[in-house]
Amino acid sequence: MKANLRALVAQAIDALRAAGTLPADLVTPEFVIERPKTRAQGDFSTNAAMLLAKAAKSNPRAIAQALVAALPANDDIAQVEIAGPGFINFHVHESAWRRQIGEVFAQGASYGRNESGKGHRAGVEFVSANPTGPLHVGHGRAAVIGDCIARVLVANGWDVAREFYYNDAGAQINNLAISVQARAQGKGPDDAGWPEDGYRGDYIRDVAQAYLDGASVEIEGHTVVGAGDPNDLDAIRQFAVAYLRREQNLDLAAYGVGFDVYFLESSLYTDGKVEETVRELVKHGHTYEEGGALWLRTTDFCDDKDRVMRKSDGTYTYFLPDVAYHLSKWQRGYERAITELGADHHGSLNRVRAGLQALDCGIPQGWPEYVLHQMVTVMRGGEEVKLSKRAGSYVTLRDLVDEVGRDATRWFLIARKPDSQLTFDIDFARSQSLDNPVYYVQVSHARMCGLLRQLKERGLSYDQADGLAQPLDLDDDAARELVTTLLRYPDVVEMAGRDLEPHQIAVYLLELAQTFQTYYNDHQFLVDDATTRHARLVLAMATKQVLANGLELLGVSAPEVM
Repeated sequence: MKANLRALVAQAIDALRAAGTLPADLVTPEFVIERPKTRAQGDFSTNAAMLLAKAAKSNPRAIAQALVAALPANDDIAQVEIAGPGFINFHVHESAWRRQIGEVFAQGASYGRNESGKGHRAGVEFVSANPTGPLHVGHGRAAVIGDCIARVLVANGWDVAREFYYNDAGAQINNLAISVQARAQGKGPDDAGWPEDGYRGDYIRDVAQAYLDGASVEIEGHTVVGAGDPNDLDAIRQFAVAYLRREQNLDLAAYGVGFDVYFLESSLYTDGKVEETVRELVKHGHTYEEGGALWLRTTDFCDDKDRVMRKSDGTYTYFLPDVAYHLSKWQRGYERAITELGADHHGSLNRVRAGLQALDCGIPQGWPEYVLHQMVTVMRGGEEVKLSKRAGSYVTLRDLVDEVGRDATRWFLIARKPDSQLTFDIDFARSQSLDNPVYYVQVSHARMCGLLRQLKERGLSYDQADGLAQPLDLDDDAARELVTTLLRYPDVVEMAGRDLEPHQIAVYLLELAQTFQTYYNDHQFLVDDATTRHARLVLAMATKQVLANGLELLGVSAPEVM
């Protein structure tokens, strides 16, 4: 409906431009079609006249009157009025709302999706945990945010690749290897000779035992076998990384998250991509040497200070492989590259963007896009939960999924804006209470499925076509609120994809479930009068479809029975 109204207003602007009322060279402004705050102001409103008034050297109400007069005739519009300083309010005909309800059934699982991103490619990188231990709850928040961003982009027509970047090089991997080696040699974390920066969780013992037992690890088409020699550090390193990568993949699969691309940091070195990036930066004149180190003049690109790329000992800083990695994304055709990270990575964003700009290869400013999430505090029984026996120092994602289930874990980790602090209350997430939002939404879906079962038990019929033929009772406040909320879903999907904010889907679904509950409380559905029954069940089944569609975008199930 909003798209239709936008097209009508654009046609009216074209007509006024052709008539000379508006300048011939006037660029059509980015006017909005939005829902007014109160029902009395109509179903939709536009600010187009106020945006055009300055260019037309006229007052907004006069432009509004001209626009209304130039609007093409349309059967969907019952009334148009001008309000306030120049808002144009539209009252939509009941039959148009009813036709839109019919689209919910006609499109089914595709309802709410659009093709605005068709023909365009996006890459979403998320989680990207070092393969040094089990995933923690912060990784869980990153996983669901990244996965749901990918889902809403697909719903907006984008060709999306989900990408996991493995930091399989550097000091942390070495610490992992010497920790597993110490376990393989019979040492414990409290023994003399335990590595100072070694990992202490019980999982290190599991990795060491598997290595000594000659276990096989299948990881992305490769097999790594434990050599069994506790003195072969290179073999231990290779086995430990493969073992923990597989464990992380299993954790993510249990969480409903998968990836299309697994990118190894080590490949940037073995394939010469880091050195190639250095050569390009030097060639374009944005580097200099000082103190035996190679620097990038990132201050030329709005960074607060220049950055070292290659230290005086010949090793590279973390920032340089990050630039090389993101360059590879550009070369792989990601028009939109989204990276989901913890907020503690905020300091690296500007320098990576500066490095990409310094390559002078056509990468636009502001590329890539970053979505940052804040930390998660886990509570149980009113107290913070900090430790996991398996991990030794934090609560793992697997702990949470095992305790509260996939659906609740995903919902509670996606339901708030990523940059907000999040408290995950295990007791609340597990509760089967209408105060629990995921339970409330899922119960609403199951309740509508129950209506169909009760129909059969009572020997009653449901005729969708007949229900769609009946006028909507828009004078009934609960019915009108349900219809307008229900048909707002495509707008929410579009905004969630545009703004990279999938939590908007969760907020909307709870609102829709609550709106339906109000309607449900005020109306009987399984009544003897077939006309009334069919008309009310049409709204219930349309709501059921939209709830299922929205839950799918969150990776949360839509149960038929609870």
